[in-house]
Amino acid sequence: MDSHDLRIGDAEREQTMAVLREHFAQGRLTHEELDERLDQTLASKTARDLAKVTADLPGPQPAPGYREPAPHYDAPPYGPHYGMDGWREAMSAHRRQMQSMHQAHHDMRHSMHQARREMRRQWREQGKHPWRHHRGPHPFVGVLFVFLLLGLIFGGFGIFKVLFVVWLGAMVFSLIHRRFHHRR
Repeated sequence: MDSHDLRIGDAEREQTMAVLREHFAQGRLTHEELDERLDQTLASKTARDLAKVTADLPGPQPAPGYREPAPHYDAPPYGPHYGMDGWREAMSAHRRQMQSMHQAHHDMRHSMHQARREMRRQWREQGKHPWRHHRGPHPFVGVLFVFLLLGLIFGGFGIFKVLFVVWLGAMVFSLIHRRFHHRR
């Protein structure tokens, strides 16, 4: 039996995936190619299948079962021979970055909340309430209008007349009320 037809284990697949990630980092593979080749690597069952994944890439092809010696302690924690350590370090760096972004977002929202609170305090001291100046009739007039239409549809013309007079009164009262409070 040929040695390339022997079945491989997770260690060989992981070594090949590390090599593929390194080729991606150096720009030899696009993101789509990396995903495709990682899928092929995970589906590989023999050393021959695994060799096909990296056959067109430069550098020594990983031999089945071969592991490089452990790196020196001051070497950077990434690269093809580090396996999952580089991945863990990258994920840890990503997690720290996301936490700092979350903290910055939290700080920004907190400062915006404090600024809004300060603006409201100043408005109260000056007697101004810009959010209370609404234009148009009171919302109750809209509700009366809906009842007016429903009365016309379901109640007939008699109820419509009564509701129309109430609605007109509410409109006039709303306009007078708005004019009176607007002049202050």
